[in-house]
Order: sequence, then structure tokens, then C-alpha cells
Amino acid sequence: MTITSAAASWTTEAAADFWTPAKMAAAFPRRTAPGGPEAMTSSGTPAAASVPTARHIDGIPSVGVLFSVDKDARAHYCTASVVTSPRRNLLLTAGHCNPGTHAAFVPKYRSGATIQPYGVWAITKSFTYPGHGTTGDASDLDFAFATVAPDRRGRSVESLTGGNTLTPTPGYTNDNVTVIGYPSVRNDPQDRAVRCETGTRRLDGYRQLRMECNGFHGGTSGSPWLTHFDERTKTGRVIGNIGGLNGGGPSGPHADRTSYSPYYGANILMLYLRAISG
Repeated sequence: MTITSAAASWTTEAAADFWTPAKMAAAFPRRTAPGGPEAMTSSGTPAAASVPTARHIDGIPSVGVLFSVDKDARAHYCTASVVTSPRRNLLLTAGHCNPGTHAAFVPKYRSGATIQPYGVWAITKSFTYPGHGTTGDASDLDFAFATVAPDRRGRSVESLTGGNTLTPTPGYTNDNVTVIGYPSVRNDPQDRAVRCETGTRRLDGYRQLRMECNGFHGGTSGSPWLTHFDERTKTGRVIGNIGGLNGGGPSGPHADRTSYSPYYGANILMLYLRAISG
């Protein structure tokens, strides 16, 4: 397993001071295959009615935005989610979202807000599987975990947001899967979370799932794929995340319409066990 640790001085207080609303707004999405500006067919007509379109929501506490500064000294972001764990401090995202420096998680992110509804949380460690990537068989391993520091009152992130239960993918074909993520503001000027209910099938040639839903542009890498979603607790069983081949979808002008996810099996469970051991 590959483990990356933050500096000891990187606390939740430091993260809140560093990630100002302006700096968050200036961050670039980290996705290998950027989506197009709208879901239209090549003939210029609307996308097929059988393909659902994501709708804007206010967000849910267990899903948020993962910000960091990469080697290019620019701010980047992906989507991440809280997963249940013994220490109640664990996040799930895509492997290619592996954060750089000054990494922080903002649950239920609100664009432009001076005070975020669930705060800004410092990432202390990240865990990726050796050999993960976004091409070939390596893209089957495009998942990662991260731990976050407690807040200034000593509380864990999960104690405030709740968490989703990491679950082995039950099969390639699934109905009623809820996907929630944060698209780039370039493609989605509302700069809000989007949600879609859809089904999945196998991505031919890979140990991955695919789903069809318009609106999952760059920035949604790491978005959880949830089954048994409870509208009361706003949590469910996470069986996948946007990621995999090309970073989670095809290239081209309509890339936001199709998204991929690694298939959760023994490899992600091994990584989870390593992450919860600290």
C-alpha cells in the first residue's frame, strides 16, 4: 500500500485558514477525461430520453469536496465521501485524486460560503493501492482512502456527518444506484452538488462498472455509488466511486453522460483494513 502523510502542523484549524472561499472557487477539477459543456447528441438534439439527467441538490453531509495543492502549485479538487470506520475519520475517493499538499475535505460544500455547514477538515494520511492508474488494468484499482484530523473540539468527521458503509460490489448489474458529486463550475455554473438515480452494467474488458447519467463533469471523480440509500439518514452502502478507465469516463464532447467505477473486491477491502489501522 502507498501511504502519504501530511505535516504535523497541518491541523483542521490550519486547513480552515488556508482554504478561503476564493481559493476553493479557483480550484481546478482533477479528472482525466473532462466532460463537455452540455449533454447533446452529435446531431445537436437533446440526449436520449432513456438516459437520466442529474439534478441539483443542496448536498448531503457525508459527501463533499476534497481540495489539495498539486506539484503544479495549483489548487485541485475531487469529490470524496465519509465511510464508516472504527475511528470515524475515514474518507473514500478515487485513486487518481490522491491529494498533494494542504489537503482538506469540505462536507456538503457550499460555494462562496464564509462558514461551511460542516467545517473544513485536514487530511492527515492518504492510502492508495500500488500500481493504480487510469489506463489498462491499473484503472481497476482507481480508489483511495484518506484519514482526517479531528476538529478543534476533538470531534470526528463521521460523528457529525454520518458515514456510508463500504460494501463489496454485489455484481456488475445493479438497479437503484444513487450517485452524488460536485461537477466543475466551468460546466455547471450553479456550483452545487448533483444527484442521479440510475443503474449499472459492466464496462467491457475491465473489472469496472459503468452508469449512464448526464451531468457528471470533471470534479465528480471520487463520487460514491450508493445502494440502499436512506433518505432520512442520507447514507447508504457504497459499492463504487467515479474513477477507473480515463479517470472515470470516456473522452469526447459528451463524456459527462457516462461514468465508470472500479469493482469493489478483495483489493479495496485490503486497503480499507490498512487505512483503519492508521
